[in-house]
Amino acid sequence: MMRITCLLWLAALLFSCSKGKGGTPDPVDTTTGSVKVNIKVMSYNIRRGIPMNSPDIDLQGTANVINAIQPDLVALSEVDRFTKRSGITVDQAKELGRLTGMYHYFTKAISHDGGEYGDAVLSRFPLLDSARFGLPIAVAGSELRSMAMITVEKEGMRFRFASTHLDHLSREDNRLLQAREIVEQIVPQINEPLVIAGDLNALPGSETISILKQAFLPGCTSCAFTFPSDKPDRTIDYIMYRPANHFRVISYGPVTGKLASDHLPVVAVLQMTKKK
Repeated sequence: MMRITCLLWLAALLFSCSKGKGGTPDPVDTTTGSVKVNIKVMSYNIRRGIPMNSPDIDLQGTANVINAIQPDLVALSEVDRFTKRSGITVDQAKELGRLTGMYHYFTKAISHDGGEYGDAVLSRFPLLDSARFGLPIAVAGSELRSMAMITVEKEGMRFRFASTHLDHLSREDNRLLQAREIVEQIVPQINEPLVIAGDLNALPGSETISILKQAFLPGCTSCAFTFPSDKPDRTIDYIMYRPANHFRVISYGPVTGKLASDHLPVVAVLQMTKKK
């Protein structure tokens, strides 16, 4: 009898431990019957893998930063693919995917140095869909910009994640046009919740950020400095999301002391809610 009781107790214990990822039950809000799902997202302008105080590319150093933070999703800016300057056989997004064990997706902003230069995303989740969106310019001769967007799912929650890099010129004309393109043309095409991240080259009080706030909620209210990485004195890298009632910010901010690029990585833990 004692043996049967022990076996029944052991079976119940194993069943309870099997729930949720990694043997941990999903957190359940008993008042609403909903499940909270956390995602860790990261925005990182990698400067083609060039550290702050070195002229040489070091993608392993970039990967080391990502691996130390262990994000679910990464928005990468300033990524090369098959360029002479970074290696004609090197697809930097693919290589970072290999070094971090993550899925990758790259979009071309411009042709450059025999190859391509643009944006990318890394994901711990399989890519259910991917899309490239081109961003326009207002000033003739300026670099074109792009947005890389993927669809992923975590624990039954499907959402979109996008990486972009807005124009870097001191005058704001291009960024204003690009922000309006995102808000007025791209966002209306998206039905799922959306997280957007990247180097927006715009200060928190700028008109560019004001336009983006028409569709997105920034993850920070008083945003810490993100550039340059050795002595940051301005905020130009962001993580934003929509709709506001789908996400809750658990934590947000740059990770200081990381000099694998001239930008600091910005990391946010966002909580999504799903009904049981």
